[in-house]
Amino acid sequence: MRDRIEAFIAWANAEATKHDVPAETIPPGPHGVIGTARSRRSLAWHIARRPGGLVALAIQYGYLRTAFSTVTDGYGSRSRSGIHDLIDIETACAVADTVIGLKDHLADGGGVSGPAARRAIKAAAKAPRFAGTVITAATAKRLIANEDAMIYDNPQAFVLCHYKRAQALCHRDGVRDTPTLDRCVPGCGNIIRTDEHAAQLRERAEFLDKRAAFAARPIGDRLRANAIRLRDLADTHDRTHITVKDAT
Repeated sequence: MRDRIEAFIAWANAEATKHDVPAETIPPGPHGVIGTARSRRSLAWHIARRPGGLVALAIQYGYLRTAFSTVTDGYGSRSRSGIHDLIDIETACAVADTVIGLKDHLADGGGVSGPAARRAIKAAAKAPRFAGTVITAATAKRLIANEDAMIYDNPQAFVLCHYKRAQALCHRDGVRDTPTLDRCVPGCGNIIRTDEHAAQLRERAEFLDKRAAFAARPIGDRLRANAIRLRDLADTHDRTHITVKDAT
């Protein structure tokens, strides 16, 4: 595996040079050869930051963990540190990035809407404690256990989720410790939408209208109806959004 990783780096850099895209080259590792442990963590970072990525991450490394609890702690691990620690760390890092991004948005005068908007503003106010923090497995477990700090990004649904188990609509089969982001339900009490989400909704609506113009009538009608729905969501955000000043 070490040889193949080094061969891949050499190939990728040769391709970057060939196509004159130096920014795509892979620089030498500051800590030596890029071994399997470092490659594994990098792959985990990218997988975990996609919608549903934490489930994909668990599958990638041979486990499926449906909740961040100790239910499966008795099972063997496929790595020395354990897939549970890796998932917890990547979850905490991804959430920290989301909270800091929300804090920056609010600091720039941006607004948020949705049932969880005021909760999100309060959570973002505590974001500095994440900045520059090295998140270990123990730190990650504490962060995940703190519902007030856990804000999940769901770019496919154009929302953030400030997850509270008692209010979640994404679970039909009982309460869980984390949201199911591929089952995000409009009107859920955990939803937050930012100004950026509203802009993305309008961009998506425009894209659907363009597709509808070249689609068969039944399909085109559905695309246009969806575009109208997305614009309505964006308009609702514009009418109801609040800023930090409004929340205080």
